Amino acid sequence: MAWRIRQLIDGWVILVAALWGVNRPVSAHAAPNLSALQPTLFFHGSDSSYRAEIHMVGAIKHAGLSNKRSVIRANVAGNGKVRLIGKLTKRTKNPIVEVNYLRSSYKADKTWGRWAKNVVVKLQKTYHFKRLNLVGHSMGNTAILYYLVHNARNRHLPQVMKQVALGGHCDGVLGEGDYPHRLKLARSGRPNYITASYRYLLALRKCYPRSAAVLNIYGDLKNGTDSDGRVSNASSRSLRYLVVRAHRYRDRQVVGARAQHSRLHNNAQVDRLLMRFLWPKR
Repeated sequence: MAWRIRQLIDGWVILVAALWGVNRPVSAHAAPNLSALQPTLFFHGSDSSYRAEIHMVGAIKHAGLSNKRSVIRANVAGNGKVRLIGKLTKRTKNPIVEVNYLRSSYKADKTWGRWAKNVVVKLQKTYHFKRLNLVGHSMGNTAILYYLVHNARNRHLPQVMKQVALGGHCDGVLGEGDYPHRLKLARSGRPNYITASYRYLLALRKCYPRSAAVLNIYGDLKNGTDSDGRVSNASSRSLRYLVVRAHRYRDRQVVGARAQHSRLHNNAQVDRLLMRFLWPKR
């Protein structure tokens, strides 16, 4: 009798173990090693989100330079913690990362620069990238530049190959230290008026990565202000003085109503300039 009971117990144990094995959660496969690929990270402006990047990313996909499965999002929480939304595979083509600051206020530029590093580290640990491109609109450029001030010499991080600045305000915005026609640039590119932020970024002149090529796109409404309505062209072009170590630098001006500061990331001309710079062989 005892033997019979023992048989029944053993049978139940085997059955339960089998059912648990069938229904237990399956751990996710390890992310593929995509170290040979070069992702492009998009950083949006203040009081905004990844949605400001959708038009440019859509244009890239429409041109066949990337695809839906190659686009993921990096959500950055208010404490700087990063969560990746979506997964890249071995079939990924020109991976794109839409950086999304959930607390979309750039009142602490240095903090957002540190969080940019958190994004890069998360991507590196997940996909083992060795090189990357950085694209910023408006204050997104500031996040990128602060990141570079502190990490350009860090050989343990992916190497920056290309940087695109869109509507950048390196030396102030209109009404806050920068006024139409007040800011002037010397032949070297150095501005005659230097804000506290620009002074801090001067460190880039000694540490900016020599590997990087830079494309600086700025808008001009052609209404006499020499600006995109928010940032003077001189403030945007003052980037050149900061990235003097870059092996290549280009300024590109866009004009018209679509050149307004908040419309630059929804501009077909900007799309073309961006794609030709990032992926010239297509």
